[in-house]
Amino acid sequence: MSTTSEIVDFQDQTLSMLNLDAGHAAIVGLQWGDEGKGKIVDLLTKKYDYVVRYNGGANAGHTVVVGDQKYALHLIPSGILYPDKINILGNGVVIDPEVVIREMDGLVKRDVKMDENFQISNRAHIVFPYHKLQDQLMEQAVGQLRGDGKKVGTTGRGIGPCYADKAQRTTAIRMGELLNAESFKEKLTYIIKLKDIELKGLAECCGEDYTPLDFDTIYKDYLGYADRLRKHVVDSAQTLHRAMNEGKQLLFEGANATLLDIDHGTYPYVTSSNCSALGIPAGTGTPGAAVKHIIGILKAYQTRVGGGPMPTELKNEIGEKIREQGHEFGTTTGRPRRCGWLDLMTVKYSAQLNGTTALSVMLLDVLGGFDSLKICTGYKVNGVQVDCFPADAADLEAAEPIYTELPGFTESIDDVAAITSYNDLPENAKNYIQFIEDYMGIPVKIVSVGPARSQTLIK
Repeated sequence: MSTTSEIVDFQDQTLSMLNLDAGHAAIVGLQWGDEGKGKIVDLLTKKYDYVVRYNGGANAGHTVVVGDQKYALHLIPSGILYPDKINILGNGVVIDPEVVIREMDGLVKRDVKMDENFQISNRAHIVFPYHKLQDQLMEQAVGQLRGDGKKVGTTGRGIGPCYADKAQRTTAIRMGELLNAESFKEKLTYIIKLKDIELKGLAECCGEDYTPLDFDTIYKDYLGYADRLRKHVVDSAQTLHRAMNEGKQLLFEGANATLLDIDHGTYPYVTSSNCSALGIPAGTGTPGAAVKHIIGILKAYQTRVGGGPMPTELKNEIGEKIREQGHEFGTTTGRPRRCGWLDLMTVKYSAQLNGTTALSVMLLDVLGGFDSLKICTGYKVNGVQVDCFPADAADLEAAEPIYTELPGFTESIDDVAAITSYNDLPENAKNYIQFIEDYMGIPVKIVSVGPARSQTLIK
Protein backbone atom coordinates (compact mmCIF):
# COMPACT_ATOMS: atom_id res chain seq x y z
CA MET A 1 0.00 0.00 0.00
CA SER A 2 1.40 3.39 -1.00
CA THR A 3 1.73 5.72 1.98
CA THR A 4 4.07 8.54 1.03
CA SER A 5 4.63 11.58 3.23
CA GLU A 6 3.08 13.70 0.50
CA ILE A 7 -0.19 11.75 0.74
CA VAL A 8 -0.19 12.02 4.54
CA ASP A 9 0.47 15.76 4.40
CA PHE A 10 -2.28 16.18 1.82
CA GLN A 11 -4.81 14.34 3.99
CA ASP A 12 -3.91 16.34 7.08
CA GLN A 13 -4.35 19.56 5.13
CA THR A 14 -7.62 18.40 3.59
CA LEU A 15 -9.14 17.38 6.93
CA SER A 16 -8.06 20.68 8.44
CA MET A 17 -9.72 22.63 5.62
CA LEU A 18 -12.95 20.62 5.96
CA ASN A 19 -13.19 21.75 9.57
CA LEU A 20 -15.37 18.85 10.73
CA ASP A 21 -15.74 19.29 14.46
CA ALA A 22 -16.20 16.41 16.89
CA GLY A 23 -19.09 14.04 16.29
CA HIS A 24 -19.88 10.83 14.45
CA ALA A 25 -20.36 11.07 10.69
CA ALA A 26 -21.97 9.19 7.81
CA ILE A 27 -21.17 9.00 4.11
CA VAL A 28 -24.27 8.34 2.00
CA GLY A 29 -24.99 8.28 -1.72
CA LEU A 30 -27.69 10.64 -2.96
CA GLN A 31 -28.31 9.05 -6.36
CA TRP A 32 -28.50 5.44 -7.64
CA GLY A 33 -25.09 4.41 -6.36
CA ASP A 34 -21.56 4.48 -7.76
CA GLU A 35 -21.12 8.10 -6.67
CA GLY A 36 -17.62 7.63 -5.31
CA LYS A 37 -18.45 7.09 -1.63
CA GLY A 38 -15.43 4.85 -1.09
CA LYS A 39 -13.02 7.64 -1.94
CA ILE A 40 -14.58 10.01 0.62
CA VAL A 41 -14.71 7.32 3.30
CA ASP A 42 -11.03 6.64 2.66
CA LEU A 43 -10.24 10.36 2.77
CA LEU A 44 -12.03 10.94 6.09
CA THR A 45 -11.10 7.71 7.85
CA LYS A 46 -7.93 9.24 9.30
CA LYS A 47 -10.12 11.44 11.54
CA TYR A 48 -12.21 8.54 12.88
CA ASP A 49 -11.58 5.46 15.01
CA TYR A 50 -14.19 3.08 13.59
CA VAL A 51 -15.57 2.66 10.06
CA VAL A 52 -18.93 0.90 10.07
CA ARG A 53 -20.96 -0.43 7.17
CA TYR A 54 -24.65 -0.73 7.94
CA ASN A 55 -26.45 -2.18 4.88
CA GLY A 56 -26.23 -4.21 1.71
CA GLY A 57 -24.01 -7.09 0.75
CA ALA A 58 -21.67 -8.18 -2.00
CA ASN A 59 -23.91 -6.43 -4.54
CA ALA A 60 -22.13 -3.14 -3.85
CA GLY A 61 -18.60 -2.01 -4.44
CA HIS A 62 -16.25 0.81 -3.51
CA THR A 63 -13.14 1.68 -5.48
CA VAL A 64 -10.32 3.42 -3.62
CA VAL A 65 -7.12 4.69 -5.22
CA VAL A 66 -4.09 5.21 -2.95
CA GLY A 67 -1.01 6.47 -4.75
CA ASP A 68 -0.52 4.08 -7.65
CA GLN A 69 -2.60 1.32 -6.03
CA LYS A 70 -6.27 0.63 -6.78
CA TYR A 71 -8.48 -1.33 -4.38
CA ALA A 72 -11.91 -2.71 -5.36
CA LEU A 73 -13.82 -3.44 -2.14
CA HIS A 74 -17.17 -5.22 -2.12
CA LEU A 75 -18.01 -6.07 1.49
CA ILE A 76 -15.10 -4.88 3.60
CA PRO A 77 -15.32 -1.17 4.62
CA SER A 78 -13.01 1.28 2.86
CA GLY A 79 -11.33 2.15 6.15
CA ILE A 80 -9.49 -1.18 6.06
CA LEU A 81 -6.59 0.54 4.29
CA TYR A 82 -5.72 2.17 7.64
CA PRO A 83 -4.22 -0.52 9.92
CA ASP A 84 -5.03 1.39 13.13
CA LYS A 85 -8.77 1.72 12.45
CA ILE A 86 -11.50 -0.77 13.41
CA ASN A 87 -13.74 -1.77 10.49
CA ILE A 88 -17.11 -3.34 11.22
CA LEU A 89 -19.80 -5.00 9.12
CA GLY A 90 -22.94 -4.23 11.10
CA ASN A 91 -25.99 -6.38 11.66
CA GLY A 92 -27.77 -4.74 8.72
CA VAL A 93 -25.27 -6.20 6.25
CA VAL A 94 -25.83 -9.61 4.65
CA ILE A 95 -22.62 -11.61 4.53
CA ASP A 96 -21.51 -13.91 1.74
CA PRO A 97 -18.70 -15.75 3.60
CA GLU A 98 -17.02 -16.98 0.44
CA VAL A 99 -16.81 -13.45 -0.94
CA VAL A 100 -15.61 -11.84 2.26
CA ILE A 101 -12.88 -14.47 2.76
CA ARG A 102 -11.72 -14.09 -0.83
CA GLU A 103 -11.62 -10.33 -0.35
CA MET A 104 -9.70 -10.71 2.93
CA ASP A 105 -7.13 -13.01 1.32
CA GLY A 106 -6.67 -10.61 -1.59
CA LEU A 107 -6.01 -7.72 0.77
CA VAL A 108 -3.56 -9.72 2.89
CA LYS A 109 -1.58 -10.53 -0.26
CA ARG A 110 -1.26 -6.78 -0.75
CA ASP A 111 0.03 -6.30 2.81
CA VAL A 112 -3.24 -4.89 4.16
CA LYS A 113 -3.80 -5.79 7.82
CA MET A 114 -6.76 -8.15 8.37
CA ASP A 115 -6.80 -9.02 12.06
CA GLU A 116 -8.65 -7.55 15.05
CA ASN A 117 -9.17 -4.42 12.93
CA PHE A 118 -11.91 -6.27 10.98
CA GLN A 119 -15.10 -7.37 12.75
CA ILE A 120 -18.46 -8.82 11.72
CA SER A 121 -21.70 -8.55 13.67
CA ASN A 122 -22.97 -11.82 15.15
CA ARG A 123 -26.45 -10.62 14.14
CA ALA A 124 -25.62 -10.21 10.44
CA HIS A 125 -27.45 -12.64 8.17
CA ILE A 126 -25.69 -15.06 5.82
CA VAL A 127 -26.02 -15.47 2.05
CA PHE A 128 -26.12 -19.11 0.87
CA PRO A 129 -25.86 -20.65 -2.62
CA TYR A 130 -29.62 -21.16 -2.74
CA HIS A 131 -30.14 -17.41 -2.31
CA LYS A 132 -28.12 -16.74 -5.46
CA LEU A 133 -29.99 -19.41 -7.43
CA GLN A 134 -33.33 -18.05 -6.21
CA ASP A 135 -32.27 -14.53 -7.20
CA GLN A 136 -31.53 -15.60 -10.77
CA LEU A 137 -34.56 -17.85 -11.22
CA MET A 138 -36.98 -15.32 -9.74
CA GLU A 139 -35.79 -12.58 -12.08
CA GLN A 140 -36.19 -14.90 -15.06
CA ALA A 141 -39.58 -16.23 -13.95
CA VAL A 142 -41.11 -12.82 -13.28
CA GLY A 143 -39.99 -11.58 -16.69
CA GLN A 144 -41.59 -14.57 -18.37
CA LEU A 145 -44.85 -14.42 -16.41
CA ARG A 146 -45.23 -10.69 -17.02
CA GLY A 147 -44.57 -11.23 -20.68
CA ASP A 148 -42.61 -8.02 -21.07
CA GLY A 149 -39.16 -9.26 -20.15
CA LYS A 150 -38.67 -6.33 -17.76
CA LYS A 151 -36.22 -6.93 -14.94
CA VAL A 152 -35.58 -5.26 -11.60
CA GLY A 153 -31.89 -5.47 -12.44
CA THR A 154 -30.61 -7.72 -9.65
CA THR A 155 -26.89 -8.49 -9.54
CA GLY A 156 -27.75 -12.14 -8.86
CA ARG A 157 -25.69 -12.11 -5.65
CA GLY A 158 -28.56 -13.47 -3.53
CA ILE A 159 -29.02 -10.26 -1.56
CA GLY A 160 -32.82 -9.90 -1.95
CA PRO A 161 -33.63 -13.53 -1.10
CA CYS A 162 -31.34 -13.34 1.95
CA TYR A 163 -33.14 -10.24 3.24
CA ALA A 164 -36.46 -11.94 2.47
CA ASP A 165 -35.45 -14.90 4.63
CA LYS A 166 -34.42 -12.45 7.35
CA ALA A 167 -38.00 -11.13 7.37
CA GLN A 168 -39.41 -14.64 7.13
CA ARG A 169 -37.23 -15.60 10.16
CA THR A 170 -37.52 -19.41 10.14
CA THR A 171 -35.40 -19.77 6.99
CA ALA A 172 -32.64 -17.34 8.02
CA ILE A 173 -29.25 -18.03 9.57
CA ARG A 174 -27.12 -15.38 11.29
CA MET A 175 -23.36 -15.23 11.78
CA GLY A 176 -23.62 -16.16 15.44
CA GLU A 177 -25.62 -19.29 14.59
CA LEU A 178 -23.08 -20.36 11.99
CA LEU A 179 -20.46 -20.74 14.72
CA ASN A 180 -22.43 -23.53 16.46
CA ALA A 181 -21.98 -26.58 14.23
CA GLU A 182 -24.81 -28.69 15.69
CA SER A 183 -27.54 -26.05 15.72
CA PHE A 184 -26.40 -24.85 12.29
CA LYS A 185 -26.72 -28.42 10.95
CA GLU A 186 -30.18 -28.83 12.42
CA LYS A 187 -31.43 -25.57 10.92
CA LEU A 188 -29.79 -26.01 7.53
CA THR A 189 -31.34 -29.48 7.16
CA TYR A 190 -34.94 -28.27 7.06
CA ILE A 191 -34.12 -25.03 5.25
CA ILE A 192 -32.61 -26.92 2.31
CA LYS A 193 -35.70 -29.15 2.10
CA LEU A 194 -37.89 -26.05 1.88
CA LYS A 195 -35.59 -24.37 -0.63
CA ASP A 196 -35.62 -27.45 -2.88
CA ILE A 197 -39.41 -27.22 -3.07
CA GLU A 198 -39.35 -23.50 -3.87
CA LEU A 199 -36.49 -23.64 -6.35
CA LYS A 200 -37.85 -26.64 -8.23
CA GLY A 201 -41.09 -24.74 -8.83
CA LEU A 202 -39.24 -21.67 -10.06
CA ALA A 203 -37.03 -23.76 -12.33
CA GLU A 204 -40.09 -25.46 -13.86
CA CYS A 205 -41.65 -22.05 -14.45
CA CYS A 206 -38.49 -21.06 -16.35
CA GLY A 207 -38.50 -24.32 -18.33
CA GLU A 208 -35.27 -25.48 -16.73
CA ASP A 209 -34.22 -28.74 -15.11
CA TYR A 210 -33.56 -28.60 -11.39
CA THR A 211 -30.77 -30.36 -9.52
CA PRO A 212 -31.50 -30.62 -5.76
CA LEU A 213 -29.21 -28.77 -3.39
CA ASP A 214 -26.25 -30.71 -2.02
CA PHE A 215 -26.60 -30.51 1.75
CA ASP A 216 -23.26 -32.13 2.54
CA THR A 217 -21.28 -29.76 0.34
CA ILE A 218 -23.01 -26.63 1.64
CA TYR A 219 -22.68 -27.74 5.26
CA LYS A 220 -19.01 -28.61 4.89
CA ASP A 221 -18.17 -25.41 3.00
CA TYR A 222 -19.91 -23.17 5.52
CA LEU A 223 -18.30 -24.90 8.51
CA GLY A 224 -14.99 -24.05 6.87
CA TYR A 225 -16.08 -20.44 6.45
CA ALA A 226 -17.11 -20.37 10.11
CA ASP A 227 -13.64 -21.49 11.20
CA ARG A 228 -12.01 -18.76 9.09
CA LEU A 229 -14.30 -15.98 10.32
CA ARG A 230 -14.82 -17.02 13.94
CA LYS A 231 -12.27 -14.64 15.44
CA HIS A 232 -13.80 -11.69 13.57
CA VAL A 233 -17.39 -12.23 14.81
CA VAL A 234 -18.45 -9.93 17.66
CA ASP A 235 -21.48 -8.32 19.25
CA SER A 236 -21.01 -5.18 17.16
CA ALA A 237 -23.77 -3.15 18.82
CA GLN A 238 -22.08 -3.52 22.19
CA THR A 239 -18.70 -2.82 20.63
CA LEU A 240 -19.93 0.44 19.13
CA HIS A 241 -21.66 1.63 22.32
CA ARG A 242 -18.55 0.86 24.30
CA ALA A 243 -16.50 2.82 21.78
CA MET A 244 -18.84 5.83 21.97
CA ASN A 245 -18.73 5.76 25.76
CA GLU A 246 -14.93 5.89 25.51
CA GLY A 247 -15.09 8.96 23.28
CA LYS A 248 -14.18 7.17 20.06
CA GLN A 249 -15.39 8.66 16.76
CA LEU A 250 -17.45 6.58 14.31
CA LEU A 251 -17.73 6.92 10.54
CA PHE A 252 -20.67 5.12 8.92
CA GLU A 253 -20.30 3.88 5.35
CA GLY A 254 -23.43 3.44 3.27
CA ALA A 255 -23.54 0.91 0.44
CA ASN A 256 -25.73 1.36 -2.65
CA ALA A 257 -27.50 4.75 -2.40
CA THR A 258 -30.66 6.54 -1.28
CA LEU A 259 -32.61 6.13 -4.53
CA LEU A 260 -32.12 2.36 -4.14
CA ASP A 261 -33.45 2.36 -0.56
CA ILE A 262 -36.07 -0.38 -0.05
CA ASP A 263 -38.53 2.06 1.56
CA HIS A 264 -37.70 5.44 0.04
CA GLY A 265 -36.09 4.64 -3.30
CA THR A 266 -37.58 4.22 -6.77
CA TYR A 267 -39.52 1.12 -5.74
CA PRO A 268 -39.63 -1.65 -6.96
CA TYR A 269 -36.39 -0.90 -8.83
CA VAL A 270 -34.39 -0.79 -5.62
CA THR A 271 -32.12 -2.96 -3.50
CA SER A 272 -33.34 -4.86 -0.43
CA SER A 273 -31.97 -2.74 2.42
CA ASN A 274 -32.14 0.78 3.86
CA CYS A 275 -29.27 2.55 2.09
CA SER A 276 -29.94 6.04 3.41
CA ALA A 277 -28.79 7.35 6.77
CA LEU A 278 -32.14 6.14 8.07
CA GLY A 279 -30.65 2.64 7.94
CA ILE A 280 -27.88 3.41 10.42
CA PRO A 281 -29.86 2.85 13.65
CA ALA A 282 -31.41 -0.43 12.49
CA GLY A 283 -28.25 -1.61 10.74
CA THR A 284 -25.81 -0.96 13.60
CA GLY A 285 -27.74 -0.41 16.84
CA THR A 286 -26.47 3.18 16.99
CA PRO A 287 -29.08 5.91 17.71
CA GLY A 288 -29.61 8.20 14.74
CA ALA A 289 -29.27 11.26 16.97
CA ALA A 290 -25.64 10.30 17.57
CA VAL A 291 -24.69 10.99 13.94
CA LYS A 292 -23.88 14.70 13.70
CA HIS A 293 -22.37 15.01 10.21
CA ILE A 294 -24.07 13.47 7.18
CA ILE A 295 -22.10 14.01 4.00
CA GLY A 296 -24.12 13.38 0.86
CA ILE A 297 -22.18 12.16 -2.16
CA LEU A 298 -23.30 12.91 -5.71
CA LYS A 299 -21.80 12.72 -9.13
CA ALA A 300 -21.66 15.85 -11.26
CA TYR A 301 -23.99 13.94 -13.59
CA GLN A 302 -26.39 11.01 -13.19
CA THR A 303 -25.90 7.26 -13.60
CA ARG A 304 -27.91 4.14 -12.97
CA VAL A 305 -27.34 0.39 -13.31
CA GLY A 306 -30.15 -2.04 -14.04
CA GLY A 307 -33.83 -1.43 -14.65
CA GLY A 308 -36.10 1.37 -13.52
CA PRO A 309 -36.95 4.92 -14.54
CA MET A 310 -34.23 7.53 -15.01
CA PRO A 311 -35.73 10.81 -16.29
CA THR A 312 -32.46 12.43 -17.42
CA GLU A 313 -30.98 9.39 -19.18
CA LEU A 314 -29.20 10.25 -22.43
CA LYS A 315 -29.43 7.51 -25.04
CA ASN A 316 -27.24 9.40 -27.47
CA GLU A 317 -23.66 10.44 -28.15
CA ILE A 318 -23.65 12.76 -25.11
CA GLY A 319 -24.56 9.88 -22.78
CA GLU A 320 -21.93 7.72 -24.45
CA LYS A 321 -19.30 10.43 -24.02
CA ILE A 322 -20.10 10.71 -20.31
CA ARG A 323 -19.86 6.92 -19.97
CA GLU A 324 -16.51 6.74 -21.71
CA GLN A 325 -14.96 9.75 -19.94
CA GLY A 326 -16.25 8.57 -16.57
CA HIS A 327 -15.36 4.90 -17.11
CA GLU A 328 -18.91 4.12 -16.07
CA PHE A 329 -18.83 0.37 -15.61
CA GLY A 330 -19.82 -1.34 -12.34
CA THR A 331 -17.18 -2.17 -9.69
CA THR A 332 -18.99 -5.39 -8.75
CA THR A 333 -20.64 -6.49 -12.01
CA GLY A 334 -18.77 -4.68 -14.78
CA ARG A 335 -22.13 -3.69 -16.28
CA PRO A 336 -22.19 -0.45 -18.30
CA ARG A 337 -24.03 2.27 -16.39
CA ARG A 338 -26.81 4.34 -17.89
CA CYS A 339 -25.72 7.98 -18.01
CA GLY A 340 -27.45 11.35 -18.15
CA TRP A 341 -27.53 14.94 -16.95
CA LEU A 342 -27.50 15.73 -13.23
CA ASP A 343 -30.99 15.42 -11.75
CA LEU A 344 -31.32 17.74 -8.75
CA MET A 345 -34.93 16.67 -8.19
CA THR A 346 -33.63 13.28 -7.10
CA VAL A 347 -30.66 14.69 -5.19
CA LYS A 348 -32.72 17.19 -3.19
CA TYR A 349 -35.23 14.49 -2.27
CA SER A 350 -32.41 12.22 -1.09
CA ALA A 351 -30.69 15.00 0.84
CA GLN A 352 -33.89 15.73 2.76
CA LEU A 353 -34.35 12.07 3.72
CA ASN A 354 -30.78 11.81 4.98
CA GLY A 355 -30.66 15.11 6.87
CA THR A 356 -27.60 15.95 4.78
CA THR A 357 -25.30 18.57 6.31
CA ALA A 358 -22.71 18.84 3.52
CA LEU A 359 -22.27 17.79 -0.11
CA SER A 360 -19.41 16.21 -2.00
CA VAL A 361 -19.59 16.53 -5.79
CA MET A 362 -17.63 13.79 -7.53
CA LEU A 363 -16.24 13.31 -11.06
CA LEU A 364 -16.50 16.95 -12.06
CA ASP A 365 -13.61 16.34 -14.46
CA VAL A 366 -15.83 14.01 -16.53
CA LEU A 367 -17.83 17.04 -17.72
CA GLY A 368 -14.70 18.68 -19.12
CA GLY A 369 -14.97 19.47 -22.83
CA PHE A 370 -18.73 20.08 -23.01
CA ASP A 371 -19.85 23.37 -24.61
CA SER A 372 -23.00 23.45 -22.49
CA LEU A 373 -24.35 21.52 -19.52
CA LYS A 374 -27.89 20.79 -18.40
CA ILE A 375 -29.22 20.29 -14.89
CA CYS A 376 -32.71 18.96 -14.17
CA THR A 377 -34.47 21.23 -11.68
CA GLY A 378 -38.05 19.97 -12.00
CA TYR A 379 -40.43 17.46 -13.60
CA LYS A 380 -43.62 17.51 -15.56
CA VAL A 381 -45.76 14.40 -15.15
CA ASN A 382 -48.49 14.04 -17.76
CA GLY A 383 -47.98 17.68 -18.66
CA VAL A 384 -48.33 18.98 -15.09
CA GLN A 385 -45.32 20.29 -13.16
CA VAL A 386 -44.89 18.50 -9.84
CA ASP A 387 -43.41 19.99 -6.70
CA CYS A 388 -41.99 16.83 -5.16
CA PHE A 389 -40.24 13.63 -6.17
CA PRO A 390 -42.80 11.02 -7.34
CA ALA A 391 -43.25 7.98 -5.12
CA ASP A 392 -44.72 5.86 -7.91
CA ALA A 393 -42.35 4.32 -10.46
CA ALA A 394 -44.95 4.76 -13.21
CA ASP A 395 -45.12 8.51 -12.53
CA LEU A 396 -41.33 8.73 -12.55
CA GLU A 397 -41.27 6.79 -15.82
CA ALA A 398 -43.60 9.41 -17.28
CA ALA A 399 -41.65 12.34 -15.85
CA GLU A 400 -40.36 14.90 -18.33
CA PRO A 401 -37.30 16.72 -16.97
CA ILE A 402 -37.27 20.51 -16.82
CA TYR A 403 -33.73 21.65 -17.52
CA THR A 404 -31.64 24.67 -16.69
CA GLU A 405 -28.83 25.06 -19.21
CA LEU A 406 -25.46 26.40 -18.12
CA PRO A 407 -22.32 27.23 -20.11
CA GLY A 408 -19.92 24.31 -20.11
CA PHE A 409 -16.21 24.36 -19.43
CA THR A 410 -14.30 23.44 -22.55
CA GLU A 411 -11.09 22.47 -20.77
CA SER A 412 -10.34 18.78 -21.35
CA ILE A 413 -10.95 16.11 -18.73
CA ASP A 414 -7.17 15.83 -18.24
CA ASP A 415 -6.80 19.58 -17.71
CA VAL A 416 -9.52 19.61 -15.05
CA ALA A 417 -8.10 16.47 -13.39
CA ALA A 418 -4.73 18.22 -12.97
CA ILE A 419 -6.18 21.12 -10.93
CA THR A 420 -5.12 21.15 -7.27
CA SER A 421 -7.12 24.07 -5.85
CA TYR A 422 -10.83 24.82 -6.01
CA ASN A 423 -10.11 28.45 -6.91
CA ASP A 424 -8.17 27.30 -9.98
CA LEU A 425 -11.16 25.51 -11.51
CA PRO A 426 -12.53 27.00 -14.74
CA GLU A 427 -15.01 29.77 -13.97
CA ASN A 428 -17.89 27.85 -15.56
CA ALA A 429 -17.02 24.79 -13.49
CA LYS A 430 -17.22 26.87 -10.31
CA ASN A 431 -20.53 28.32 -11.53
CA TYR A 432 -21.82 24.78 -12.02
CA ILE A 433 -20.90 23.87 -8.44
CA GLN A 434 -22.41 27.10 -7.11
CA PHE A 435 -25.68 26.35 -8.94
CA ILE A 436 -25.86 22.97 -7.18
CA GLU A 437 -25.19 24.56 -3.80
CA ASP A 438 -27.78 27.33 -4.30
CA TYR A 439 -30.48 24.92 -5.49
CA MET A 440 -29.85 22.45 -2.68
CA GLY A 441 -29.42 24.97 0.12
CA ILE A 442 -26.60 22.77 1.46
CA PRO A 443 -22.92 23.68 1.29
CA VAL A 444 -20.68 21.86 -1.17
CA LYS A 445 -17.55 21.08 0.87
CA ILE A 446 -15.71 18.66 -1.42
CA VAL A 447 -15.21 18.56 -5.19
CA SER A 448 -13.46 15.56 -6.73
CA VAL A 449 -11.68 15.77 -10.09
CA GLY A 450 -10.28 12.24 -10.23
CA PRO A 451 -10.01 8.94 -8.33
CA ALA A 452 -6.77 9.66 -6.44
CA ARG A 453 -6.75 11.06 -2.89
CA SER A 454 -4.80 14.07 -4.16
CA GLN A 455 -7.49 14.86 -6.75
CA THR A 456 -9.75 16.27 -4.05
CA LEU A 457 -10.57 19.97 -3.80
CA ILE A 458 -11.98 21.66 -0.71
CA LYS A 459 -14.41 24.51 -1.36
